[in-house]
Amino acid sequence: MSELTRREAIQRLALSGAVLGGSAAAAKLLYDPGGFGVEAKVGERQVRDFQIAQGQGPRMAIAKSSKDPAELTRKAIEALGGMKRFISNGDVVAVKPNIGWDRMPIHAANTNPKVVAEVVRLAFEAGAKTVVVTDASCNEPNRCFQRSGIWRAAYALGATIILPAEHRFREIRMRGDVLDQWPVFTPLVNADKVINVPVAKHHNLSKFTAAMKNWYGLLGGRRNRLHQNIDVSIADLATFMRPTLTVMDATRVLLRNGPQGGNIDDAKDMHQVVATLDEVAVDAYGTELIGEKPENVKYLALGHERGLGNMNWREVSHVEV
Repeated sequence: MSELTRREAIQRLALSGAVLGGSAAAAKLLYDPGGFGVEAKVGERQVRDFQIAQGQGPRMAIAKSSKDPAELTRKAIEALGGMKRFISNGDVVAVKPNIGWDRMPIHAANTNPKVVAEVVRLAFEAGAKTVVVTDASCNEPNRCFQRSGIWRAAYALGATIILPAEHRFREIRMRGDVLDQWPVFTPLVNADKVINVPVAKHHNLSKFTAAMKNWYGLLGGRRNRLHQNIDVSIADLATFMRPTLTVMDATRVLLRNGPQGGNIDDAKDMHQVVATLDEVAVDAYGTELIGEKPENVKYLALGHERGLGNMNWREVSHVEV
């Protein structure tokens, strides 16, 4: 296929909201509601748990020794035992970056595409059968996926790119304090393993956003309705979604005017990637990168109280590489 024809085909697929690199596994991700219903009105919180056994060794690895995002990502994951610790042969893996905004990588509003691409590469090398990269964007999805650079970088490695569309959401009763019944993006709840790949940045309502807040991309509907109680909604989402691995991109960090940014002077190169089993701890670490204190970010205390992780990140076993 010529380059022109291939480009045109990709554009037509994008405009139709189709799945790139589709397969039977990808079809299951789209249409299987995952066993969650909305009938029951009472009961314990729903949990979608993709975690592995904790085992020995550090629970957080901070890579600082390179300016190359791919190398930082690889070193951070290797310090936790390598991707084979998390991914098994034949797994369907969902990778959840932040692809919320119609911004270029220099704006630091979305996850760096090189970080995402390295996660995809390592997942395939570890034996994954299918790697899905997806998010429910805030701005128009086609533009977000393309302008962020994530579509091109992940697709080039064989990832299945799924754009959000109404038929890919199912009503789920999560039984959270704020999030009870809500439309949930099924490709992110029906995989074998889930890797959260957020970007560290300022947020004008929650003060900071990275791992826990990144689960907003799991939701359909009018998410802005949740902003009146944003900290509890973030804690509800982190209670519902327990990822296999979190890889936080702090290669370039948006220090102010988040979450969307737009002025390159608002972002700063920090050349860090953090891999972790503790979403609360990595968010607490990230707050300090933007000059905030973890105790000032309310959802961290809620996550800590719920036993989701430790907001006193220095108490969590960690290494720097």
